[in-house]
Amino acid sequence: GLFVWHLRNTGARQIPCRFVHFYHVASNRLITFQYFNFLKRMYVTQCNKDLSQRAKPKSDSIVSPFHELQQLDQEKKVVHKISSVSPIHQSWSETSSRHELREMKSAAETEDSVIPGGAESKEDRQWKEMKLRLDDLPGILARLSKIRLTALVVSTASAGFAMAPVPFELTCFMLASLGTGLASCAANSINQFFEVPFDSNMNRTKNRPLVRGQISPLLAVCFAASCGIPGIALLTLGVNPLTGALGAFNIFLYTCCYTPLKRMSIANTWVGAVVGAIPPVMGWTAATGSLDAGALLLGGILYSWQFPHFNALSWGLREDYSRGGYCMMSVTHPGLCRRVALRHCLALIGLSVVAPVLNITTWTFPVISLPINLYISYLGFRFYRDADRSSSRKLFFCSLWHLPMLLLVMFTCKKSVLEKEDKGKLHGGSNEMAVEIRLP
Repeated sequence: GLFVWHLRNTGARQIPCRFVHFYHVASNRLITFQYFNFLKRMYVTQCNKDLSQRAKPKSDSIVSPFHELQQLDQEKKVVHKISSVSPIHQSWSETSSRHELREMKSAAETEDSVIPGGAESKEDRQWKEMKLRLDDLPGILARLSKIRLTALVVSTASAGFAMAPVPFELTCFMLASLGTGLASCAANSINQFFEVPFDSNMNRTKNRPLVRGQISPLLAVCFAASCGIPGIALLTLGVNPLTGALGAFNIFLYTCCYTPLKRMSIANTWVGAVVGAIPPVMGWTAATGSLDAGALLLGGILYSWQFPHFNALSWGLREDYSRGGYCMMSVTHPGLCRRVALRHCLALIGLSVVAPVLNITTWTFPVISLPINLYISYLGFRFYRDADRSSSRKLFFCSLWHLPMLLLVMFTCKKSVLEKEDKGKLHGGSNEMAVEIRLP
């Protein structure tokens, strides 16, 4: 019994020593962690007990579609051999590991020496001198001025002109629309001129004319000046000074305030909403020559509409905006982005109710516009709750048809000028009767 007890004690004492000894033996004989990383990095295959590696040349980020088939045929595969892996039971010496590291460096050097030659030849085929043709100039200038956004600005200004409680004048309407369009083209061109290094990092804007070098910056600035100066002069001299001042203020607000704020603070969204709300006010002032409650109401509708429109658009472009260095609510404050969109969807319902109160439309307008306002509010709630690309896309596409539909319903429910004149005459007649009754 004493002999068995002695054996047990000695065995328990020797367990830690045996574990340490086993660890040293395993570390000397087994494959090290560095070698596993080596196998993971280098795509190694075992063929006939020999290890070989196939390194494919890196593909260019931008490949010309005209040379794609030729490049596939001309790609070369370089095969490098490394020393065979010894079995696990054999010990690895320091000389073998050094030898493998040397072979890895030589393989990397040969791969680097092969790739640049092909890359240079590809760049020689891709880089071509871009020549400006007169036939392409109208399309380039249209993309420089963001012709679709300019069309939206002109249409909202036309809606403001049409909603004004004055007789319609075709000449004034044409001059106001042309001047507003020229001012919008100038503001968009200057905006693209300032944002060339940032637009080049975004997939949505990397094909703009200045980014691709289709036109020079000097030509873009000259085009902006040739649009902005005649546009403001046309609004000031052909329409009225108030409309011209609003147009000049809008260009300044868009280029000097909104554009730099996009990379500084999320307040750029609110400033951009003010920029979009000014065109219908310009249409109203072009027709009436004064800032009335109706002009502010139309500006408020455009102001609130832009939040669900832009917030839903920016939600799907968060990666692009973060890559371009823009500070947007969808990137830095996603919860606030969804709340603001829902808040202004509901604000459209309240603004529609205010229109008949201000004697701009009849009471049928809030009733007829209620279904479309409720629908965009429902999509805004879905966007707030789900916060995914599907809900943001639905809200964005709904905003595209919601605004023209709302303005059309508003125009059909507009109070006619004759009704207002009759009401004015009635009020004037009642005052005269009151004066006649008071006289002895």
